[in-house]
Amino acid sequence: MRAPQSAIPPAAPLKMSSTTSGPASATQSPVPPQPKKDNHASSASKPQKKPDRVLSPILRFKVRDLSSQGSRDFLKAVDAGTVVQEAVQGVVERLYTPSSVVPGTRSVTLILRPMEGVAYTTGKDYDSDHKEIHFSTDYIARIAKERKEDEILGVLRHEMVHCWQWNALGTAPGGLIEGIADWVRLQSDMAPPHWTKEGGGDWDAGYQHTGYFLEYLEQQYGKGSVMAVNEALRDKKYDEDKFWNKLFGHPVDKLWKDYGKSLKVQEEGGPKKEGNDSSNGRPRKLEIRDKDIKESRPQSKSTSALGTTPTAPSSTQPSKKKE
Repeated sequence: MRAPQSAIPPAAPLKMSSTTSGPASATQSPVPPQPKKDNHASSASKPQKKPDRVLSPILRFKVRDLSSQGSRDFLKAVDAGTVVQEAVQGVVERLYTPSSVVPGTRSVTLILRPMEGVAYTTGKDYDSDHKEIHFSTDYIARIAKERKEDEILGVLRHEMVHCWQWNALGTAPGGLIEGIADWVRLQSDMAPPHWTKEGGGDWDAGYQHTGYFLEYLEQQYGKGSVMAVNEALRDKKYDEDKFWNKLFGHPVDKLWKDYGKSLKVQEEGGPKKEGNDSSNGRPRKLEIRDKDIKESRPQSKSTSALGTTPTAPSSTQPSKKKE
């Protein structure tokens, strides 16, 4: 399934705190708090970990057509106020430490509307710190009944990443941006059953293709490796050679080849031998330290969508996505 996209919209950096929030809107009301229901992010059967910190952006919810099948399916499957808040928290916990600088997103509006494709995320023209996630009710209506809730949660988690991730001042590869979003979805236990690991093609093909590659790096080089990738995209333009060598000690092409070899070894049932540091024959572990990071300048304005390769930020529009 494909739909157009480009890098995420810009946002002024914001220092994390337990009280950060944006101003109320004069024309829209925040999503009211509602009782939690059982789903992947809030299950009564699982112990609930107390978050290190809580962000409080204003959350809004709009439905363009309540009579549409997709809108009714969405409202029946999930509680909007709960799942949007949990998506915010789930994304931030996987991409940042408690003292990290995060994009200064002040509000997120989830909009259900009929359109082609699946979903896309953008910033408002007058202030890109206010994000909008557009979710296709046509697509929601087509999801199999037994997959409805899981797919809604997974798409929301993916799109929410685009409200909070860095993008190298608008220069990061679109495939890496989308890969990080699908990696967060994977880490959130929201991967759909049709996702597969693939070692062929380009590393930055995006989505689960790149998401599983990032998961490989996370496992081989230590917890926090993808967090380090996101942090490295914060305040510098993307330089492929310098970027990957500084983080992992190897060019990305070698890391990708190592990943492909690891998949073949797994298929054959043998031990993993890829991702080695040339100095000692073992994977070099990355360490993410909880430290203060200086404020950075805002990123360039752009738009993101779920489904395909990046296009120019000013011309991104959702289009039909193949299933």
